Amino acid sequence: MSAQNSAGIQTLLDAEREAQKIVQKYRTKKVKEARDEAKKEIDTYRKEKDHEFKKFESEHTSGNKKAQEDANKDAESQMKDIKSQGSKGQDKVVADMLKAVFEITPIVPDRIEVPK
Repeated sequence: MSAQNSAGIQTLLDAEREAQKIVQKYRTKKVKEARDEAKKEIDTYRKEKDHEFKKFESEHTSGNKKAQEDANKDAESQMKDIKSQGSKGQDKVVADMLKAVFEITPIVPDRIEVPK
């Protein structure tokens, strides 16, 4: 009888191990499926947000382009004004610079201190 009980217990232990293996395979399979499903959801969400961002960017950068074009036009007109004003007074500026370089009037200092 003890041999039968021992064989019965061993059979039950073997069955329990086999059941644990089956449960572990099932859990592993479910975890993999859940991970794959989560990846799909993340990819779908990422694509949706990328699309929203691109739409937002295209709507809002058009105003920036217009502002940039306006700023460039304004800068060009200011550069033209500066160049024209510079060319008008150019002869006088050159004459004043040449006068300052060639017409030297030396000034003798009253007192020179010698460092000790």
